[in-house]
Amino acid sequence: MSIDILMPALSPTMEEGTLAKWHVKAGDTVKSGDVIAEIETDKATMEVEAVDEGQIEAILVAEGTEGVKVNAPIARLSGDDAGAATGPKISPEAKTSGEGTLPSSPSPSATPAVQAGEVSKPMAPGTTADGARIFASPLARRIAGQKGLDLSAVKGSGPHGRIVKADVEGAQPGKAKAPAATPTGQTSAAPTPAAPRQVQSLEQMGIPAGSYDLIPLDGMRKTVARRMTDSFRDVPHFPLSIDLEIDSLLAARAKINAMLEASGGKVSVNDMVIKACAVALMRVPEANASYTPEGIAMHHHADIAMAVAVPGGLITPIIRAAETKGLAAIAAEAKDLAERARTKKLKPEEFQGGTFSVSNLGMFGIRSFASIINEPQGAILSVGVGEKRPVVRGAELAIATVMSVTLTCDHRVVDGATGARFLAAFKPLIEDPITMIV
Repeated sequence: MSIDILMPALSPTMEEGTLAKWHVKAGDTVKSGDVIAEIETDKATMEVEAVDEGQIEAILVAEGTEGVKVNAPIARLSGDDAGAATGPKISPEAKTSGEGTLPSSPSPSATPAVQAGEVSKPMAPGTTADGARIFASPLARRIAGQKGLDLSAVKGSGPHGRIVKADVEGAQPGKAKAPAATPTGQTSAAPTPAAPRQVQSLEQMGIPAGSYDLIPLDGMRKTVARRMTDSFRDVPHFPLSIDLEIDSLLAARAKINAMLEASGGKVSVNDMVIKACAVALMRVPEANASYTPEGIAMHHHADIAMAVAVPGGLITPIIRAAETKGLAAIAAEAKDLAERARTKKLKPEEFQGGTFSVSNLGMFGIRSFASIINEPQGAILSVGVGEKRPVVRGAELAIATVMSVTLTCDHRVVDGATGARFLAAFKPLIEDPITMIV
């Protein structure tokens, strides 16, 4: 029997990608774990692995093809072990999930052969009663079939509600998820989506055709535009700004780099800002939070995302549990992540998530700015240039190196008082860096 290999969703925001390269051709035999292709998304280029064993019957999408939709068939596999339409698994990062499989669509060949003498168990259907597709990993489908579970009654905990192994292992046959109810007890209907805003062409706005060059939008630019529009429109946000004197920080940085010179390490001001943010978030945990419809998520660690400019947009690789790491470790990790971000070599877990962001435009001479919140994070810190400015100390006028920072807050979770307390904890960490380690 034959199955279709589907275009995988390599990130929660991915809608389409480029099939950059095939590592197999028609007639090749593959087994589970073999690298079969490279997929380029708006964020990274990643290798994907086969899930099933068999022979490549046909290549349906040529390498180099752009705009391949998620879940579109890209190849066909034949073989005795080919039991369901499936997407390839990502190598090696998908292995962290324990399954490594991606959302798949059902096929008529999804029912495995029943051995002689066995009683056939009911298989989990691929669609709901109204024809809506159920997204589940092949392993979850197999376990559901063995247990006689109806997948339409299982709530998925994976990306976009995908049903994964853990969801079906703990589910019991016949137990369905309850529909959402309104305060009156009636089942709520799905909200009607808002009509898209009508966008005028440049010609309609008075700019004549031929007076400009049009550069097509790539996947990254489309994704950044959509996410930033959604965040700016939907998140009630406000800025809080303060000035910091950083002469002590610069002196401490010079001493640290002198100590690291033999090992080739080097700490930047941004590395010290990341560390200070992590410590401040631990001291003001209410700022290390995310808004969800179910409640406020209070994060256990300060996972600091740092904005990195790349061709076509930006990406935010993450320093995980930054409060537990020293400055040298943060500096080395930040340098590695930034380099791999620019070459699209990051794994999904290295740029997805995070609890707080730092965006630094000081190297471009920008004094002050306010960033758009990177959902679902509750806040983002915008860092400006450090420059000599006049300051008043007591009754005297002096000169100090001053850096302005602006905290943009999601008012649903980080209100004005919480944001102010975070900045009050952050300021002494920057102005007297020894406090970062005590």
